[in-house]
Amino acid sequence: MTNETARPSSQPRLHQKGEIIQEFGTVKQFPLGLSYDARMYSCQRLNKVLADTQILYGLYKKHHWLMRGATFYQLHLVLDKHAGEQLDLVDTLAERVQTLGGVAVGDPRHVAELTSIPRPPDGVEEVPAMLSRLLEAHESILVDAHEAAARAADAGDDGTNDLLVSQVIRTGELQTWFLAEHLVDTPLVRA
Repeated sequence: MTNETARPSSQPRLHQKGEIIQEFGTVKQFPLGLSYDARMYSCQRLNKVLADTQILYGLYKKHHWLMRGATFYQLHLVLDKHAGEQLDLVDTLAERVQTLGGVAVGDPRHVAELTSIPRPPDGVEEVPAMLSRLLEAHESILVDAHEAAARAADAGDDGTNDLLVSQVIRTGELQTWFLAEHLVDTPLVRA
C-alpha cells in the first residue's frame, strides 16, 4: 500500500505565492557599524543610480544593435564593451544595496518608475544622436553619483562612497571620453 502524500515527489510545486518579507524602501538591521539613517540614505541613492544604470545598459545594447555607417564596426564593438561594463555595475550596485540591508530595484517596470533617463524613440536615430543620448545619460548618472558619494562619505558610509567613486564615476567618465571623441570633427589631412 503506497501513500502518495508521504513519499517525496519530484513534481515541482507550481504557482506558489508568498508574503512580502521586506518592503522596498526599507532597510533591515545588519551589524555594519553604520547608522540606520546612513544605510537608508545610501540605499535610496544607490537604487536611483541602479535604476539609471539599468536604463543606460539597455540604451547601450539598443544602440549597439542599431549602429549604422562608416564607423559601424568600431562603434558596434565599443558599445557592446561598454554595455558589459554597465551590466557589471548593475550587479555591484544591487549587491551594495543588499549589503546595507535594503532591497535592490530589479523589476524593469519599477526601474522605469525610478529612472530620470529619458526614453529614446522606438526607431533608429542618426549615429550622432545615439551617441549624444548615451553621453546625456552618463552625465545624469555622474552628477547623481558625485552628490551621493559626497553625502555617503559625510555619513560615514565609506563602502558606498568607494563604490560610487571607484567604479560608477570612473567607469562613467572613461566611457564618456570614448563616446565624446566619436563626435569630434577632425580636419582632413591634405597631402
